[in-house]
Formats: sequence, C-alpha cells, structure tokens
Amino acid sequence: MTTFSDIGNLMCLYLDDIDPGEGTQASEFLIKAAAQQLNAAGGRNWLPAVVKETDKDRYEVIGNSFVYAVAEAAGLEKIWCIIADDSETTATIAKTLAGEAIPQINLSTASRDDIQAALQYLLEKPGSGLTGIKLAVATNRLEEAPRQYWKTLDPIATLKCGITKGKKLDALKQIFYLIPQPLPEVIQDPALLQTLTVGELKKMAKKRELTGYTKMKKPDLVNLLSQ
Repeated sequence: MTTFSDIGNLMCLYLDDIDPGEGTQASEFLIKAAAQQLNAAGGRNWLPAVVKETDKDRYEVIGNSFVYAVAEAAGLEKIWCIIADDSETTATIAKTLAGEAIPQINLSTASRDDIQAALQYLLEKPGSGLTGIKLAVATNRLEEAPRQYWKTLDPIATLKCGITKGKKLDALKQIFYLIPQPLPEVIQDPALLQTLTVGELKKMAKKRELTGYTKMKKPDLVNLLSQ
C-alpha cells in the first residue's frame, strides 16, 4: 500500500496501472475535444489526477476523473498524479475540490448566512426542484427551527416555508446533513414537540407523570407537554 513518503507526492504513473474508479460524468464530446487539445499541447497533463494506492503499484482515481478520461482518450502512456491516502474523508474532499461532488454543511449548527447561501445555490441550480420558494421565508424558518435536535430533514416539510416532501425535500439532502444533539430531559418548546411522533410524546408525558394523555392526539399532546 501507499507508504507515508508517497502521500502528497506528484508522480508520473502508467495509465495501465490506474483504475478509473467512479469515472466522470462529462460528455464524450468534452473528453475527446480536450484529448485533442492535450495532444496538441505536448501530451502533458499539467492538472494531475488524484489517486490512492490499492495494491503494490496499483492505483485508483479518487479526484479529477475528467483528467484521467482525457488522458486515456488521448492515448497517453503515462499521466501525472498526486498520491493521496486511502481514507474516505480524503476521497470526499478530493471529489469536492475537483468539482465532482457538492459540498455539504451541517444543518444542525449552520449559521443563517450558510443556510441562505445553500438555498440560493439550489434555487439557481437548473432542475433542483426548489423553484417557487421564497428565499427569505425559507431561510428564516430553517434558522428559527429546533434543527439541532433533528434526526432527519423531514420536519422541514412542516415549517410552511414552501419546501414539501418529495422532490423539494430531496433537493435539500444534496447540501445538508445532520449531527443531532441529545434531546433535553424536559421539552416544552412547541416547535420541537411538533417534530416528534405521537409515541415519543406519550412516552414523555408518562415520564413526567402527566395524566389524561393516553387517548390524546398530537395537537393535544403538544399543548399538554408545552405547559
């Protein structure tokens, strides 16, 4: 496997020793046109591919997959590569920096500016499914919500901010992830109580030794627990 001294090095590797990994989503035209330019410029890829070693003298592309595809189409025998470690974190950041993956932010702790910027990105992205929502409204509702305790993004659909379950909520999963904090022992915030299931609300009522909750529906349970 990769030695410590190899990691971070720029090395010229045989293309036959490199697995393309997930490959690139670029069109055939872009790859072939770039390959022609590469050959016309002397066949040296000044922008290296990012690879990890998978076995002795065997490698796999984890970033800049387009560079590998162009080099292959150009018929290059060798390609310049940066050697990276084999961690999942490194593979993720390599794809992100190469523009092959969308960076995500932790919605549990995201600032208002970060939330607004993320939503703005999706609004401007063709086919994102978020067309029609009001940026200011959605940003404010998300910022004010008890998102630090959410385990999924589903509560967003209840915020009345124009983001409903389905394509719109799925779009947010491209840019947000959650690292929830533990729930407080006693919860009285109605907004947070609304995100819990009826079963969870009844367990809380039982733990607090409240009465009359067994046949209550969710609105009544929320009202009871918020007192």
